[in-house]
Amino acid sequence: MTPIFKKAKEPGEIPALFVEAWMGRDAKMLASLFTEDAEFVNVVGLWWHNRKDIERAHAYGFENIFGESDLRIMESFVKYLNEDIAVVHARMRLKNQTPKGDVRTPSIRQNIFSFVVQKQEESWICVSAHNTDIVPGAETNIID
Repeated sequence: MTPIFKKAKEPGEIPALFVEAWMGRDAKMLASLFTEDAEFVNVVGLWWHNRKDIERAHAYGFENIFGESDLRIMESFVKYLNEDIAVVHARMRLKNQTPKGDVRTPSIRQNIFSFVVQKQEESWICVSAHNTDIVPGAETNIID
């Protein structure tokens, strides 16, 4: 039986539903917020081109990187492009990421998510998302 997931009645609900899925470590629910052919770019530039890959990547992340993490929305903003398309920006805070390598206690991270959402029938669904880390005190990345 296919699970029934919550649908966003307004574009601004997408970040909250994303966080709900994240906190439940539910990659299937998280992926249900996206169209079949959605695009997703994560904070290190990994780029997924469909719902199935978005689900697989987040399932891996919940299992190996974010199993004890805490994700919270700090603020969000909706910009309607027309009555059926909107861009939703959400500033979020992530803590308790799984330690890796020499990092024993990962710092709290802040990020900005950009969701491009489209109205389909009576609900809103994400067609593209991009997650960007906020780097305190930086104006750009410089590679040596």
